[in-house]
Amino acid sequence: MVKIDEFAVERWMDLHENDAKHNLAETCCASISLNDLQVFSGRETDLIDYSQKQVYGAIRGSSALRSNIARLYSSATSEPLRAEDVLVTNGAIQANFLALYTNVGVEDHVICHYPTYQQLYSVPESLGAEVSLWKSSEENGWQLDVMDLKSMIKPNTKLIILNNPQNPTGAVLRRETLQEIVEVARQHDLIIHCDEVYRPLFHSLDPTQPENPPSILDFGYKKTISTGSMSKAFSLAGIRLGWIASRNPAMIEAFASARDYTLISVGQLDDCVAAQALSSPAVENLLERNYQLARQNLDNLEAFVHEFKWTASWTRPQAGTTAFIKFAKGGHPVDDVVFCEQLLEKYGVMFVPGSRCFGNGNDFRGYVRVGYVPEREVMIDGLEALRKFMRDGFESVPLKVE
Repeated sequence: MVKIDEFAVERWMDLHENDAKHNLAETCCASISLNDLQVFSGRETDLIDYSQKQVYGAIRGSSALRSNIARLYSSATSEPLRAEDVLVTNGAIQANFLALYTNVGVEDHVICHYPTYQQLYSVPESLGAEVSLWKSSEENGWQLDVMDLKSMIKPNTKLIILNNPQNPTGAVLRRETLQEIVEVARQHDLIIHCDEVYRPLFHSLDPTQPENPPSILDFGYKKTISTGSMSKAFSLAGIRLGWIASRNPAMIEAFASARDYTLISVGQLDDCVAAQALSSPAVENLLERNYQLARQNLDNLEAFVHEFKWTASWTRPQAGTTAFIKFAKGGHPVDDVVFCEQLLEKYGVMFVPGSRCFGNGNDFRGYVRVGYVPEREVMIDGLEALRKFMRDGFESVPLKVE
């Protein structure tokens, strides 16, 4: 029987998000309605053809949708991605699962970027693989050391897993680092699986830099996989639509074959909505809205961290929708689980505790993950409630005991 660890962050969200008054744990950009999407699209007619028969539709995703997804990967430094290089899935979580299920087996060794979304290391472990956590450095802005990667490689290493932009820190792996990782993978004939679900929300990078970090598919190495979703940067979590992209046709075929044993295809309505959202001018208008929302809300969050710098510290996120903030007293981390429980109980503000949801209990003590791209009102009201807790209740939060 396959044994898999409880998915801690999803369990936390499931237990608490429906009761939160101020949900600052959400990782998606503020959701939009179909009416909103129609405005972004500049259309006067309905997005959906109500006369269309609801059959399975195109099993791998419609040509229109896969072409629009492929355009998200367009780059001046690589060949255009083709529609055939994309497999549409039921969310990025299925995309990740299918890719890992297909590529990883018993006695394989996997190296996984850390901290990250638990699925990326717990699923390989459940499949019988040995997983080594490649820890990013908080002192170095949550960056990775490629020398560490080289020292971790074993004769049975099969796969390197990345998350760029990174959940929960909002850090970004730079082009130079990605190039070094690709060269290591090429030398050892390893697959690189990169969860890029927060692309292209690079809202806070240095504007003097010539371009945003590229996708992992941009480096001319065939054994690379990118997974993505409509949930995070595109505000449409409710349609449950994601994808796997790769320039390796054999991999795409293998993923499609494995997917036949799960949910076969996405719904035609979901496919239609996603295709419309990723078409022009909707995609440009939607992303611009989310860039602005992320920047404004992040400035508000930064003001809070500065105001309470005696207890709160962070590395300011460069991209995505999440921040990882550490709370301490006298240099010692607070009990982040108790902190989150009391904050939710007393003021209705929801965070995610780092030690429970992103570590083994000792990792990330005192850290909380904050989702900072909800509606403006949610962010402002949530931070005001948080400030009240910091003044009236924070002193009762205990320290985290090892």
